[in-house]
Amino acid sequence: MAILSDHEEPQQKQQTPTSPSSFSFNTVLDPSNPLGFLDSALNFLSQKSDVLKNDVSPLVKEFKNRIRAEGDSKKAEEKRRAEKKKREEEKKRMRVPNKGNGLDTESHSWAQTLQEVTITVHVPPGTKSRDVVCEIKRKSVKVGLRGHSPILDGELFETIKIDDCIWNLEDQKTVSVLLTKCDSMNWWKSLLKGGPEIDIQKAEPEPSRLSDLDPEIRSTVEKMMFDQQQEQLGLPTSKEIENESLLKLFMAQNPNFSNKNPNIDFSNMNMK
Repeated sequence: MAILSDHEEPQQKQQTPTSPSSFSFNTVLDPSNPLGFLDSALNFLSQKSDVLKNDVSPLVKEFKNRIRAEGDSKKAEEKRRAEKKKREEEKKRMRVPNKGNGLDTESHSWAQTLQEVTITVHVPPGTKSRDVVCEIKRKSVKVGLRGHSPILDGELFETIKIDDCIWNLEDQKTVSVLLTKCDSMNWWKSLLKGGPEIDIQKAEPEPSRLSDLDPEIRSTVEKMMFDQQQEQLGLPTSKEIENESLLKLFMAQNPNFSNKNPNIDFSNMNMK
């Protein structure tokens, strides 16, 4: 028979295995940047646990390297886009050049070739040369009338050769200034720095005569023109003619030689 006692034994607490601490990780997954989400998760776990410091550490490094590479790629792409946008905006501000590859404004106009710049400034009819103020410096120009504010005054787009520059008064109503460029290989985008710019891609160089060219450049141009004409007619170019002459000379000097390759280039051979 069971005996019930008034004495109640203290209830034993249920033993439960110790559970690891829980952490809260809140972030938003951006579909366009999944590696960014992964990077945030890995950084969080590395701060809260040592698990990433053991076997998976090489994998973590690889992921982080990919994340950095993607970040660098995105920055480079953003930079390219920004530069492209800047170029497009600059091009929109550029004006179409006049017939002289320059620009016409209310106070003056200017034109250019690759070698020179011509400025035309309108003054009141009947103006005398002694009334004109024209100061030409290596990097600047000023044109106006005595006792009045300059009509044109500022820093030139590029440097000029002062000794080769002149000005004169035409018909007592126009001041013409001729400037010689130091750099005769490039177009000026504007007459003065900070002034309205033209689209130099639309500049049209004046036709040149072969007799005006440097002897070396002239020889190269003539050779190119000859080769172009020969190709259009289906005839040998200057290079092919030279090779043929060298081949004949070589065969004459070496009659026992059998030429099995008719397309061989003899131009680098020393023919005495």
